[in-house]
Amino acid sequence: MSVTLDPPVPRHGSRIDTRPARTDAAVRYLAGTLVAASLVVVTYLWVAGGGIQDLASWADGLTSLGRWTGLLASDLLLVQVLLMARIPPLERAVGQDRLARVHRFAGFGSFTLMLVHLALITWGYAGGRLTAVPGTFWTLTVDYPGMLLALAGTVCLVLVVVTSVRAARSRLRHESWHLLHLYAYLGVGLALPHQLWTGQEFLSSTAATVYWWTLWAAAAAAVLVWRVGLPLVRSLRHDLRVTSVVPEAADVVSVYLTGRHMDRLPVAAGQFLSWRFLTGPGWSRTHPYSLSAAPDGRSLRITVKDLGDGSRLTRSLRPGTRVLVEGPYGRLTARPRTRDRVALIGAGVGITPLRALAEGLPYAPGDAVLLQRGAPLFAAEFDVLARERGLQVHRLPGPRRAPDSWLGDGVGPGDDRAVLLGLIPDVAQRDVYLCGPEAWSASVRRTLAAAGVPASRIHVETFGW
Repeated sequence: MSVTLDPPVPRHGSRIDTRPARTDAAVRYLAGTLVAASLVVVTYLWVAGGGIQDLASWADGLTSLGRWTGLLASDLLLVQVLLMARIPPLERAVGQDRLARVHRFAGFGSFTLMLVHLALITWGYAGGRLTAVPGTFWTLTVDYPGMLLALAGTVCLVLVVVTSVRAARSRLRHESWHLLHLYAYLGVGLALPHQLWTGQEFLSSTAATVYWWTLWAAAAAAVLVWRVGLPLVRSLRHDLRVTSVVPEAADVVSVYLTGRHMDRLPVAAGQFLSWRFLTGPGWSRTHPYSLSAAPDGRSLRITVKDLGDGSRLTRSLRPGTRVLVEGPYGRLTARPRTRDRVALIGAGVGITPLRALAEGLPYAPGDAVLLQRGAPLFAAEFDVLARERGLQVHRLPGPRRAPDSWLGDGVGPGDDRAVLLGLIPDVAQRDVYLCGPEAWSASVRRTLAAAGVPASRIHVETFGW
């Protein structure tokens, strides 16, 4: 058991430093403004290139609209890359959950615009005659520079989008889905020659050329620095190794790790990292696991439930096994906190980052409340935190009492809102940290909203994908 009992504890009435939260809000606003501005810029480039005038005729109008949708699709495609490049200020300000949702929305938008682009461009080059579209498509693909590569890139993107649909994701292992998703980078890369050689708006002016080269270079640099370079540097610098594997329940184990200069690893309670255990086959697949204990500058602990595939292998890890890491990631930390009092609500293995937060967050006795749904993981450790730190712990036993409820049937009568207010009467005045399955977390969020908790004070991490 790992419990550290010496974080700073604020007095009642003390003021939490809200500067990080305000900084993050500014970063979110700036990021949204830049995305909107980029779409305005590419529309301006289309207009400046004669896009509006070309609408006067049928065939030229189709081609012009095809160019515009292609520009928008390319812009959103590069925005997607930047969103998921793990750029630290953006990662801290937005968090992986929200970034993933925006990334998914931009992805489907970009993909739809790309298909419209292909259809309109081909139809326009066919002189507006539908019967000539198949032959024109063949001619464009075979005879125009870069078009074969662009078609191959489109196939890669189709593969990514199809496997990102919820019904398809639910049938794929996370590791397989992650590997297939990497084809998005290949798809983006294969599209570049097509724009360079045949893209009118790409080469129509110096300003257009500078804009597109800058956007492409920024996307490539972000991936190389933050997705490749930084993880390699940190893994080599800290040389993480497994020290022990400890059973927590029949299907849950905790993995303890240590390494060099652990006090310099910029990780906080509540965050997760992507782990690669160098045990042979499968080492190339990453597994996102949250810390289940607050970092102490000497070691780390993750707790993993056996859900098959890579998670099952953690039980057989041996001391000394080397580990590569990406991260830390996640916004389920003290950073967005604005209130002295907090509520921690978790289900199942989703309790792991909340266990770390219960240890690592500063709070006075009675200012932190934990609601735990499902198996009582870390029961003894929570008892220590309750005794030594004044953490209030409420367990929510029993099976779900209704399909749309997040509570167990052992909590007594009353609707979800009434039970929540009975357990935490002042929940609307607290920051709430929430972690659990996606559908369960959505149900909790609805109850929190009904209880008057502003969305800005609900900090969520889900482990559905």
